[in-house]
Amino acid sequence: MARTSRKPAYATAREREIVKKLQTLANIGPAIADDLLRLGMTEPADLATRDAEELYEELCALDGRRHDPCVLDTFMAAVDEARGNPPQPWWAYTPLRKARQASRVTSDTP
Repeated sequence: MARTSRKPAYATAREREIVKKLQTLANIGPAIADDLLRLGMTEPADLATRDAEELYEELCALDGRRHDPCVLDTFMAAVDEARGNPPQPWWAYTPLRKARQASRVTSDTP
């Protein structure tokens, strides 16, 4: 699937400053920082009180499509770091995401 280009959400100096702050977190580059800004995050600390899966679902709803699950892994890494844990690469969260998804599938089946 081809990635569609979109105009960055940050057009003002303040928005550029916010995106720059968000990029101080490990794993957060310009595209994910833009996504976080669109989700209302203005500081890395904002992520500490959020649930990564909820952020991911909000982003999917906002864009009207399912994003790659690696975006969820990246959100999980950022939330964990914002909560004061040492930064980990986003792919370190892939097994955790898959385990959570598998447990939901097995708990949903009769």
